[in-house]
Amino acid sequence: MDELISRQMPHSMEAEQAVLGSMLIDERCIHTVMGALRPEDFYLRQNREIFEAISSMYNFSEKIDPVTVLDKMKQVGVYDENTSYDYVRQLMVITPTAANVAEYVSIVRDKSLLRQVAQTAGSITDLVREGTATAQEAIELAEQRIYAIRQGRSVEGLEPISPIVQAAIDRLNELSASGEAVPGLTTNFPDIDRAISGLNKSDLLILAARPGMGKSSLALNLMLNVSKRYQDKAVAYFSLEMSKEQLAMRLISSESFVELKRLITGRLSEDDWGKVAAATAALSQTRIHIDDNPMLTVADMKSKCRRLDNLGLVVIDYLQLMTSAGGPTRSGDNRQQIVSDISRALKIMAKDLNVPILCLSQLSRANESRADKRPMLSDLRESGAIEQDADIVLFLYREGMYNDSEEAHNLAECIIAKNRHGETGTVDLQWIPEYTTFTSVERRYEEY
Repeated sequence: MDELISRQMPHSMEAEQAVLGSMLIDERCIHTVMGALRPEDFYLRQNREIFEAISSMYNFSEKIDPVTVLDKMKQVGVYDENTSYDYVRQLMVITPTAANVAEYVSIVRDKSLLRQVAQTAGSITDLVREGTATAQEAIELAEQRIYAIRQGRSVEGLEPISPIVQAAIDRLNELSASGEAVPGLTTNFPDIDRAISGLNKSDLLILAARPGMGKSSLALNLMLNVSKRYQDKAVAYFSLEMSKEQLAMRLISSESFVELKRLITGRLSEDDWGKVAAATAALSQTRIHIDDNPMLTVADMKSKCRRLDNLGLVVIDYLQLMTSAGGPTRSGDNRQQIVSDISRALKIMAKDLNVPILCLSQLSRANESRADKRPMLSDLRESGAIEQDADIVLFLYREGMYNDSEEAHNLAECIIAKNRHGETGTVDLQWIPEYTTFTSVERRYEEY
């Protein structure tokens, strides 16, 4: 018997019973428990079935007490004439006090996490023994499953509709209570926010433009605006083109409104130094994290992002410089297939991390031969998969790159070419080259 017990997965029968007993004794405990536990957190089948019955009743706002719970168990077919009545009554008798329900929940949750870790370790061991996966694939799978455990999400397949619908209702209540004009993260560009509903969780946004249009500058503006507005959220910026020092100079110039050229040369006035000091202090209050390793894969980025608490946004500059999602380029792979793989991996990454990912992309030269040089979706370089995988595609266009007229010099257009959340269209922006920054065009805005 001792050997049998030692082989059992971690669990606490007493804590599971105390959680159920607390809910039956005092219905005020139910809200606490439902927000922290799921049916699979209960190891013993009998306890899990009772919790599932209570959970179903809770979702439909039904009255919960010993009598109604027993009736629900009969309805769903888990009531045993010989044991269920006595067991439910026993749960109420053996529970010391409902006042300690949070402690009971903590024990049940801890044992559940230990079981999930053990199961994940076992599945990874089996995968390695089978010899069907590379080391990189095994590591990625292990990180994905451990991350899912940390986030409290199941890594298994199908999920019943009831908790999914409840999560959607909770999200609607959250949006209603917040009073925010857009559901996603606001970018401080009102017209862009209104058009795309902000930067939404699990979205892959592509910002594409021809070289020199300022796509890196706009991405830095968006990142800085988000990090300043949501100072509790971490923002990850992966730069495969510019160094950390170059990015820092641009951020300081944009924040301080000191010309980038003067920052690069160090020819600053006393007033400039004061502005730079204030900008540096403001930037230091944000949770911006920068990585300028030019050889990163999607797996590398995902792994680094998982280590950031309360991640809010990921920015990647830019897609065509990334290494293949599976690691070094394989013999026979063409660039179009590689970019397609990376694009798909980025969309999966956005969904796994549950944050918006803004990825910059180059455009082909096709627009150069057209009279109207504004980019189109067909101009996305090297892969139509980018268009397919992206939730939102933004093009940045400045007429001043092709027209020397004073009127067009500082005007820019953010063209919304694809938008799963709403309409497409064009947003006008002001380009301020000396500070490498974009601002909204001055105008009156109607209410959302």
